[in-house]
Amino acid sequence: MKKLFLILAIFGFSISFAQKLEYTDGKIFQDGEQLSSFETKNLMKTDLKALRIFKKAKTKESVGGFILGLGIGGTVADLVMGLTSDVKYPTAITYAGVGLMAVSIPILSGRKKMVQESVDIYNAGLNEQNKTLGDNFELNIVNNSNGVGLRINF
Repeated sequence: MKKLFLILAIFGFSISFAQKLEYTDGKIFQDGEQLSSFETKNLMKTDLKALRIFKKAKTKESVGGFILGLGIGGTVADLVMGLTSDVKYPTAITYAGVGLMAVSIPILSGRKKMVQESVDIYNAGLNEQNKTLGDNFELNIVNNSNGVGLRINF
């Protein structure tokens, strides 16, 4: 039983050091492997602040992408309609599409910075957890009327 506990403790400590995330080229990596958004969210469940910022960045990306696509689609549809029929080309749909594209720019801006910030917060949290665990970790041998044992304080 003691050996099992020791093996699990060593395994747990080694995993905690191996969970650092890296954000490069718009992708999140852990130990050289690219993570999906779902996997990243599952990893960040331990740090709620990092998870909140990551989800906010992903929501920003989704909403901004939808608005950008809607603007491009409306503009292209109006262009095709203007080329294939005798309608005066720049109609209100074109202006609305260009307006939607312009609105999507500030929505999309800053999302990569937010993802980077969430990864940094998550990694800093890992460092603090490891540091706190190392600073407050105590292992004592206890002897009382019931026998001898180990006491571990975190």
